[in-house]
Amino acid sequence: QLQLVESGGGSVQAGGSLRLSCTASTNKYRSYCMAWFRQASGKEREDVARLWTGNTTAYYAAAVKGRFTISPENANTLLVLQMGSLKPDDTATYYCAFGESPNPFPCNTAAGFSDWGRGIQVTVSS
Repeated sequence: QLQLVESGGGSVQAGGSLRLSCTASTNKYRSYCMAWFRQASGKEREDVARLWTGNTTAYYAAAVKGRFTISPENANTLLVLQMGSLKPDDTATYYCAFGESPNPFPCNTAAGFSDWGRGIQVTVSS
């Protein structure tokens, strides 16, 4: 189990950019799932972007594809979500999550993530 801390949130005008970072306490997993989720007020939590460290292909939700980029850095102890062309619909609390896995399949569901950050607010105004 890892301790995760998000940073980089805040308020931005539509069309702007933000860079979210998630710092893990250690890198003790050989391979694992890494993801960003978000939850808007009054709505259920949804996937934003995820990847498995055993390959180089990331998954992006249709709502953010082409605008957001997920990137592990610093030997997988830092998970970055670069967000561009932000829209008011991107307003939400964003959560990073990690989960140990020898294969990519558990990464397809929230159940595959055992370690969660507390969340960080992103607000996009029109």
